Parts: sequence; C-alpha cells; structure tokens
Amino acid sequence: MNNSGMKSKVVTLANRLTSRMDGDKSAAFVKAWAIVKAGKIELAVKGVTFGNRQEALKRLAAYAPDQIKAILVPEPENPADHNAVTVLVGVNGGNGLFRLGYVPRELCPVVDALRGDRSLQFPALRVVSGTCGRAHKTTYGARVALAV
Repeated sequence: MNNSGMKSKVVTLANRLTSRMDGDKSAAFVKAWAIVKAGKIELAVKGVTFGNRQEALKRLAAYAPDQIKAILVPEPENPADHNAVTVLVGVNGGNGLFRLGYVPRELCPVVDALRGDRSLQFPALRVVSGTCGRAHKTTYGARVALAV
C-alpha cells in the first residue's frame, strides 16, 4: 500500500473511532495508526466456556481454519452491554450458525468502526487449545483475525 493509501485508511478509521471513543480524536488517531500499520487485528473470542461452547469448539477443532466462517454481529439490545458484538460461527457448507462468544469489550468500538455500514464476515476462525487447571483439563479458545 502506498503512503497516501495508508494515510487515507488511517484518517477514515480514526474519524469512525472518534465518535466511539468519547470524542478523543488524538487517541483515535493513535489507535487507527497502530491498526493500519499492523494490517490486522487478532482478537480472542470471550465467553467460550459458557454453555456447550467448549463442545462446539472441540468439534470445530477437527476442521481447517478456512472451512470455518465467522461473522461478527452487533447486539445493541444486549442488556449487559449495548456495544456488544457477538461472534457467530459455522462450517462452510453446513446449516446454521452458532453463537460462540463475544468480541472483547475494549475492542468493540474498533470492530464497529472497521465494520462501518457493512457486516463483517471472515473466512477463517482459528481454534486453539491448551491445558489448564488442577485437573489438567484441555480447554478450547478461538481467535479471529480482522484484516484492515
């Protein structure tokens, strides 16, 4: 990307972020510059241990990341947080979507600014696993990379 294209992306994103960051234009530009410079934001999906989400992640782990689609959908009616953004996932060619969790609260304004007037859909979701706790139980998590 050339210099003028990069500046244009920074300004556009910063302007969108300003209204979502309580009007702090300086902080919005710093955040926008860091995002555009990196070219992506990678976020860990929150809330993946509730309900049967661990079982869903265990099943999703059998698929390659490019076989899983992730869609980020704002939830303005969410009683806990009107800025909440939910992560819906599905397997390419499968029926329906499953609510896997939520975008971290601090990244919701950024995701909203990146989204603009369109829905964010990603062709891949990376399922990660690890061992934790006293019982050495395997737990699963999910990461979504948002290209800028």
